[in-house]
Amino acid sequence: MKINATLTPQRLTKKTARVFELAGQKIRAIDATWDSAQGTPVFTVAGKYTSRGWTEWTQGFQFGLGFLHFDATGDVASLQLAREKTVKFMASHVSHIGVHDHGFNNVSTYGNLRRLMLEGKVPHNQDELNFLELALKVSGAVQAARHATTNVKTPWSPGSAGSSPASVGVVPSGYVYSFNGPQSLFADTIRSMRSLVVAHQLGHSLMGEGDKPTNLLHRAIEHAATTARFNVFFGQGRDSYDVRGRVAHESVFNRNDGQFRCPSSQQGYSPFTTWTRGAAWIIAGYAEQLEFLDTVKGTDLDAVGGRRAVTDLFLETARATSDYYIDGYSSKDGVPYWDSMALNSHQLGDITKKNADPYNTHEPVDSSAAAIAAQGFLRLGTYLSAKGEKAAGQKYVQAGLTIADTLFAEPYLSTDKKHQGLLLHSVYHRPNGWDHVAKGQKVPNGESSLWGDYHAMELALLIQRLAEEKYYTFF
Repeated sequence: MKINATLTPQRLTKKTARVFELAGQKIRAIDATWDSAQGTPVFTVAGKYTSRGWTEWTQGFQFGLGFLHFDATGDVASLQLAREKTVKFMASHVSHIGVHDHGFNNVSTYGNLRRLMLEGKVPHNQDELNFLELALKVSGAVQAARHATTNVKTPWSPGSAGSSPASVGVVPSGYVYSFNGPQSLFADTIRSMRSLVVAHQLGHSLMGEGDKPTNLLHRAIEHAATTARFNVFFGQGRDSYDVRGRVAHESVFNRNDGQFRCPSSQQGYSPFTTWTRGAAWIIAGYAEQLEFLDTVKGTDLDAVGGRRAVTDLFLETARATSDYYIDGYSSKDGVPYWDSMALNSHQLGDITKKNADPYNTHEPVDSSAAAIAAQGFLRLGTYLSAKGEKAAGQKYVQAGLTIADTLFAEPYLSTDKKHQGLLLHSVYHRPNGWDHVAKGQKVPNGESSLWGDYHAMELALLIQRLAEEKYYTFF
């Protein structure tokens, strides 16, 4: 990736304004045509949003877009729409025991509206705030209850290759399992840990048998440690394909004894390549959790290894995966293909030396992975700069801005009023063949996804706030 060191948030404000303008059109178009009986819109086919029965994991993005649009523009119609639809449709997601997606659905809706109220962007209403906070408390506890243990009992650190003294590191002793079942740990789920930590901030815990409380902060950190240990690689000889920053989408555990058995992948090409959207979830998820750690008292972290151990774990995971994105598999313009080395990738030549080509005949790009990762880069860079690592921080900030500069223009920004998507060239599930391939094309392109649109908006809003020196976070 060729990082443009001359970009600033202020230089991108015209582009972000265009994103917000187009987003308003897309939000209204979807609302005008979507039949809720069809489920949740997931991705577009020939420019029209369609559903895909797997789980309803994108509904929070559908309504969360309205909150983000109001935040960026003050459009009261978007706020009203998002409010009404959150009340009408999102309650089932709060108590959903069958998914790992609470961070996607509930923080994007209830969490966004609460944030806007706390920021003073919407009038304070104590009854509504109580409603929002109750939803977030329940969501965090329900998500935390989806829990499985590993057989690991000793602390681990990514800087030690597992050989750290007992006083160093965090024990990767459990995880919030995916919808595949208790044997399955997804990289994606790190983004749902914000559901647990927001609930913890609100003073909530998960209550179990005999009124025994489970600390939601500790469970989130436990999950993050297990994800880093088994889904992320650190170039320490773990296996024959151990490249620093590589990410396996899934880790599989023997549920009889909690042993790790193997890496796997549901949506990537293989367990030994990197599904780039899975890596992007890691980049954004750990960067955001670093922001959260700054709000936590050190004594609250003692039971899970202490502040230094937890921070070092999160930071090295975020840096390793960010570095591999930037230097390992991103195209020159910052947009990756859907997997770091899928079957026909060799036909593309050295993808790092040229801009991504959405219309190639070999493998699709995934703009949604770029949008998610770019937000992570901005958050990681801002965090490092605040901690005194100015050069490193600037590198990641400029990487995030470079990606945004690419995405917020054609051919990625959807300017066609007849197309309901905002961010083009997003890919959902390449192995299953779910993505639309247009007539005359060899691979999916030209389509959008709700997670891609939402994270493009979230990226644009973050850049707008940076330009105004009004940084924002859920924490």
